[in-house]
Amino acid sequence: MQIFIAGVMQGVRRDHLIDDQSYRVRITRAITEHVPDARVYDPWALSPGSVDFDAETAFRTFHTHLQQAGKTDALIAYLPTASMGTAMEMWQAYQNGVPIIAVSPLHHHWAIRFTARKVLPDLDALLDFIAAGHLPEFVRNGGG
Repeated sequence: MQIFIAGVMQGVRRDHLIDDQSYRVRITRAITEHVPDARVYDPWALSPGSVDFDAETAFRTFHTHLQQAGKTDALIAYLPTASMGTAMEMWQAYQNGVPIIAVSPLHHHWAIRFTARKVLPDLDALLDFIAAGHLPEFVRNGGG
């Protein structure tokens, strides 16, 4: 089972910086601990420093991650704020029938409402969901 971790990197920033990515470490740790046969696909871990990539490398990296979002077994989207890249990853996953868990207080936004099969309010709720053993069942049932 492969789980894609999508989430805010630059979000609504107007500078060249990256938001705190520690949520990715916490999600990966929970998956590794509670679903040991799962593999995590984390674009940030695979492409650290991506905001400094040259245009060609950035383009290739962006599209590679988008393609992978559509090939994974489930996608977890961490969205405490809006993120265009995460919305695109969610759309790619949705178009390919990949079940999506959104972690966001923005549950009324259409990009979340109409692509995610499950919406959790915050990171702690997701970590509890994983620790309770629900992630494999979510994946097995296609998010149902």
